[in-house]
Amino acid sequence: MAFISQKCQYALRAIHELAKQYGRGPIKIADIAQTQAIPPRFLEVILGQLKQGGFVESQRGSEGGYRLVRTPRDLTVGEIIRFVQGPIAPVACLQGDPRDSCELGGDCVFIPMWAKVHQAVSAIYDTTTFQDFVDEEIRRKTIYVPAYQI
Repeated sequence: MAFISQKCQYALRAIHELAKQYGRGPIKIADIAQTQAIPPRFLEVILGQLKQGGFVESQRGSEGGYRLVRTPRDLTVGEIIRFVQGPIAPVACLQGDPRDSCELGGDCVFIPMWAKVHQAVSAIYDTTTFQDFVDEEIRRKTIYVPAYQI
């Protein structure tokens, strides 16, 4: 399985931050960058690409920034990964006709296994929404931690 690139991880974190603030107006690049530990210049490029992809919109001015176009519940991790990084496939021969991209001419005993890996990973990415991350963060913050005093 190909690794998720750093750029893609930053895009996911930026979308997550926008999901947390969904419905509260535009969020400034500096705030996203600081909260999610993303280099601001790199974040500008990523948000520009996400805007072109129709995932975010921007607003200029002193009250400007970025916001999600769709609700966090309607946006999946798989959509962002595919947009930023391309197909989700553990091997290149699953990205087209295996007969064209496989040295074995598509007669490879590993293809069914790779297809299962692809289906399993895609299923996780495609059923995980950004609302799931917002909910998880809320859950983590509300877990009771006893205070010990001496």
